[in-house]
Amino acid sequence: MYFKINKKDFLEKINIVSRAVSLTSPLPVLHNIKLATRENELQLTASDSDVSIEATIIADDDNGLQIINEGSILLDGKYIGDMIRKIDSDYVEVEVVDGTYTSIRGLSVNFELNGIRSDTYPLIDFSEPEDSFEINSAALKSLIFQTCFAASDKETRPVLTGLNLNCEGNTLMCVATDSYRLAQKKILLDTSHRFNVTIPTKSMNDIAKIIGDDENIRIALNDKKALFVANDLMIQTRLIDGLYPETSRLIPSEFAHELVVDARDILNALDRASFIKSEGICYIRMELNENEVNVTSRSNEVVSAEKILPLSYTGEPLTLSFKENYVYDAIRVLNAMQVKISFSGNMKPFIIKSMDDDDVLQLVLPVKTYS
Repeated sequence: MYFKINKKDFLEKINIVSRAVSLTSPLPVLHNIKLATRENELQLTASDSDVSIEATIIADDDNGLQIINEGSILLDGKYIGDMIRKIDSDYVEVEVVDGTYTSIRGLSVNFELNGIRSDTYPLIDFSEPEDSFEINSAALKSLIFQTCFAASDKETRPVLTGLNLNCEGNTLMCVATDSYRLAQKKILLDTSHRFNVTIPTKSMNDIAKIIGDDENIRIALNDKKALFVANDLMIQTRLIDGLYPETSRLIPSEFAHELVVDARDILNALDRASFIKSEGICYIRMELNENEVNVTSRSNEVVSAEKILPLSYTGEPLTLSFKENYVYDAIRVLNAMQVKISFSGNMKPFIIKSMDDDDVLQLVLPVKTYS
């Protein structure tokens, strides 16, 4: 194998597929990136068994790709990116000179790396499932940003570490929860589908970092995998087994209290109180009435108290407590000027929504009020 390519284009694809390289995998072969050339294209593949990424570079005037000899090789993902980054020219030459012995060259820099035969790499099936739909990458990034943070980081209930995608007809409901908070976003699709899958949030967050800001993403699903296709890129992830809980029954439908407040005011108040922690957790006590909202956090040594003027409040006065980061994160991801917080009672789940977007819902469970 021997090819020449623009350093910038090559490094961009190396950085993308490197996200799927696992340096701690029990399979040493997965520590590598597979490079394969044929005709007028270069294909890069990496996998950690959970996520697999395949990037294809097709020769054109911009990337300057020249395939001199076709072939394939596995190169250590720990080193290849750093080597390319340190090349002292705009173009890179990669040549397998003796079976697996690989030369990576610039103008005056020559790195030598012992590769591995590509036939030792596991066969990855990137075939596309039949059920698929398209979504703009900006909308997909927003979906991930507004939901995945609420998923669990504990493996005691693996299904809660994922983002659940449930579609009936053309309404796609995306939900993440750790059983103490919940984030839900609704999207209307152009076509009708029926599926219920749970995708690891790590995979979804990686996808958000990889895809562009304005391109069409095709998502194809079956009962084993999800495949995300964007132009010259394919990202494939396993699904999480298990039945996702029926979260719709957790969402209150009637509320006795409703607060509309400036999002910046409440975020700033929560941020200022967050340094007061008990066992690494900041608990907030909130007292609400039609004239003001009192936000208090305390420890044995420090008390933080702040007043916020509500834009509107309906209902009897209410006092409740909650984890500061749960509410802060929920409001932050809404990216709203004003938020509406709806309460059913001081120990019942409360709902946070943007005043401008009714398709995103955040739910938080309060904690027992301290005195």
